[in-house]
Amino acid sequence: MASSSGLQSRALLLFSAFVTVAAWQSEVGRMVFYPFTILATYAHEMGHGTVALILGGSFDSLEMFPDGSGLARWHGDVGRVGKALVALGGLVGPSILGAIVLMASRRRSRARWILDLLSVSMLASVLLVVRTGFGVLFVLGMAAALFWLARVGGGRLGPFTSQFVGVQLCMSVFRDLNYMFSPGGVVDGVQQRSDSSAIADALVFPYWFWGGVAALFAFLAAIVGVFVALRRGPVGGEADDRGRATRHAKT
Repeated sequence: MASSSGLQSRALLLFSAFVTVAAWQSEVGRMVFYPFTILATYAHEMGHGTVALILGGSFDSLEMFPDGSGLARWHGDVGRVGKALVALGGLVGPSILGAIVLMASRRRSRARWILDLLSVSMLASVLLVVRTGFGVLFVLGMAAALFWLARVGGGRLGPFTSQFVGVQLCMSVFRDLNYMFSPGGVVDGVQQRSDSSAIADALVFPYWFWGGVAALFAFLAAIVGVFVALRRGPVGGEADDRGRATRHAKT
């Protein structure tokens, strides 16, 4: 019985990944998955800010807009390599976070605290860095939804939610491919240079080279996260019983 449940969970995880990628290829699908598009933007901008903090810089603000674009403002003397790493942090941030969520929540006992941790982290970011009305409303709403699901989602709903969020973040790399290989994009209606171009400006080689590096890294993170989740049996399987701005532009 547990084996059958594990197989069903694996199939559901793979199906959700496939549906996510397919949905982002159509206008209707993008509308249906709009909340997760904004969630990926949030993770993207938090990736920039988190790397800036790790390198000794300051994360000043995070701005999010209804068109799915965003802006992370930071400052600090981190050097040319540091600037490139901050830009890269946004490109690979969603996939890394998604992989961590998938691996950490593969057991039922962990799913609730994963959702709680995400909720608390999102609330803290609203208090500290989120600075647009749209961003505040979205992040608070998402934090409340995850917290509520952690409370009422005993059994399979909570574990499925954490796995589903992880899949959405991992699969966002497919939505961002055009941006990764673009010299620029639109942030709240204003044309800006892309993160790949920011890396090229700080280092060597053209923007498309760094877009390829970022895409490969993001793919690997997503594959590792999904592989571990499938191997250990997600949601109900046997294992469950134990002064600068970096941008996420809409292209």
